[in-house]
Amino acid sequence: MPFLFDRSPRGKLLIRGSGAAEFLQGQVTNDVEALEPGGGCYAALLNHKGKMRTDMRLLRGEDWIWIDTEPEGLPAIAGTVSTYSIGYDVTLEDVSAERAILSVIDAGPPGPEHTFTDAGGRVTVATDLGYDVICPAGEAGEVRAELGLEEAGEEDAERVRIESGRPRFGRELTGDTIPQEGGINERAVSFEKGCYVGQETVARLHWRGKPNRTLRGLRLSAPAAQGEPIVLGEREVGTVGSATVSPALGPIALAIVRREAQDGAEVAVGGRPAKVVSLPFSR
Repeated sequence: MPFLFDRSPRGKLLIRGSGAAEFLQGQVTNDVEALEPGGGCYAALLNHKGKMRTDMRLLRGEDWIWIDTEPEGLPAIAGTVSTYSIGYDVTLEDVSAERAILSVIDAGPPGPEHTFTDAGGRVTVATDLGYDVICPAGEAGEVRAELGLEEAGEEDAERVRIESGRPRFGRELTGDTIPQEGGINERAVSFEKGCYVGQETVARLHWRGKPNRTLRGLRLSAPAAQGEPIVLGEREVGTVGSATVSPALGPIALAIVRREAQDGAEVAVGGRPAKVVSLPFSR
C-alpha cells in the first residue's frame, strides 16, 4: 500500500545559466547534455581516482538544472560548481531550506524514472518506487493533505529501498567506492559521452576488467546492523551496508563484498549464518 515519506532533508541546488549543462557534462558520470527539458538522470561525482564523492539526481528544466543529493554530499557538489565553473555562464543557488521533497513510495510511477512535470512550481518526478513531489517548503502541508496518505518513517522507506536492491550513498556507497563496485553503472554512467573527472578509471575497469568488489544481497538468519563484518571462511570480505527485516523476505541486507563471495556463498554476518545472493532479491 502506498505511503508518504518526507525526504526534505536532502540537499537541493538550482543551477542556472546557458553553460550549466556543458559544465556539469565535464563533472558528473552521466550524460547531462543529452537530457531534454522534462527529463532527468541519476549520476555520481567522482574524484580523480574514480571514487565516489557523492551521488545525485539531476532534472533539466527549460532554463535550470535541479540537483538533489544526500545532505553529506551537498558540499562536494556546491564546492565543485563554485570552484570550477569559472568561464561558464553558471549561477548556483542552494534551495535546501526553500524546497520540500515528499516521496510517495510503493505506488505506480507516472512515467519513466526521472521524467517530471512542473505544475505551478510543484514538480512531480517519477522514481523507481513511485514518485516525488518537489514543492515550496511552505506548501508541504497542503501537498500532504491533498495526497491523503499515511506518513511513514525512514525505517519503512529504507525497508522498501533494501528490498529493491538499490544502494545508498553513506551506506553501501562511500568515498572508497567506484561506480562498478556499487552496481550503479547502468543507471549512473554514460560510456558514450566525453571526458569527466574520474572517467579514466571507470572506463578502464568497464572495458578491461572486473571490480574486486561488487554489490550483493544477503539473506540473513537473524537481523543485522550496519557495519557488521561479513566473513567467508576465515577472511572478512565486506561489511553490512544496510539491513532490514522484510515482511516478505525476512532479514536481509545489502553490502559490497569481495568478488570471491559469489552468489550462493555461505558466509557469517556478525557470527551468524547468511547467504550471498544476486540482486534484486527473489521473493
